[in-house]
Amino acid sequence: MDNQDSQVLDIESVPAVADAPAKPAHRPRDFWPGLALCSAVGLAVLALGSAVPSLSPMLVAILAGIVLRNVVPIHSVLEPGIAYAAKRVLRWGVVLLGLQVSIPTIIGLGPGVLVIVTCAVAITFCSTLAMGRLLKMDRDMYTLIAAGFSICGAAAVAGMQGTIRASEEKVAAAVALVVLYGTLMIPATAGLSALLGFGPGDAGTLIGASTHEVAQVVAAAGIAGGGPLLAVAVTVKLARVSLMAPVVAGISLIRNRGTAQVPGQRRPAILPLFVAGFIAMILVASTGLVPAPVLGGIKLVQQFLLATAMFALGLGVHVKSLMKLGARPVLLGLFATVVIMAVVFACIFLGLGANI
Repeated sequence: MDNQDSQVLDIESVPAVADAPAKPAHRPRDFWPGLALCSAVGLAVLALGSAVPSLSPMLVAILAGIVLRNVVPIHSVLEPGIAYAAKRVLRWGVVLLGLQVSIPTIIGLGPGVLVIVTCAVAITFCSTLAMGRLLKMDRDMYTLIAAGFSICGAAAVAGMQGTIRASEEKVAAAVALVVLYGTLMIPATAGLSALLGFGPGDAGTLIGASTHEVAQVVAAAGIAGGGPLLAVAVTVKLARVSLMAPVVAGISLIRNRGTAQVPGQRRPAILPLFVAGFIAMILVASTGLVPAPVLGGIKLVQQFLLATAMFALGLGVHVKSLMKLGARPVLLGLFATVVIMAVVFACIFLGLGANI
């Protein structure tokens, strides 16, 4: 990677990142130009998504960022704000995502769907780690891919990055792969559901349990029929999202086990603070005390934050840099996608899909 790419993808210069080396602190006003650009695009893609419901705002945002980064030069004055949006804004979006996940709703899916969700995440995550080792890939790279493809796309990549401290180049690559394969799964899952004659329960289970991003699930379920099917797909997907915290905590314990403490350096927390916030929001949502209109407003804010962050992450994707990664990450993403779909199909054919 050349120096220019390294500078763009190094988001650790944002203040208050634990264990980051000391760097000149940016003044608050340094963040506003880039943050304003990302926020404007975030608002624009949300408006576009409202006008054209079949479009995923998150997908449009990250694709717009990728195109912009690789077509026109980005002024250096924008970089601090872009970096802030790609890390801090993304984490706030993940925290608020927890308010969409209710423990009673997840339990209401029934034991069969809970088995599907658990198997899909566990088998995909572990097999992707194993395949990454077989391919002799960088450990951080295949761990990020395993998290993103098995749990919930970019949000899971962000959660895992907070634990393993992977470089922003690897984070951007993992997110780009999630976008690539998740986009391909939108027509694939909708088409397969129709081809196999799945009812709303099985179709919603297939889409929610196998598609990578929440926004991609909504898009696929809308194409497949919407209505009850969409409700099942989103609920199943959010059940997968709820597994982010235990997976991140488990990887943190494994990574830190037997690791000698470096004098003067803090060991990463078992759960990054924003993942703990995500869990807290699940507990808040589970109380049922938050009025529906308030939840609806918060959901709009959460979508805006994620759309803003997705555009910033897209701006961190350099095509030249990704090409230098080689074919192995692309193959690993394909492997993870095939595995999760195979697991979900097997469980549905065993009669474990949602019955509606």
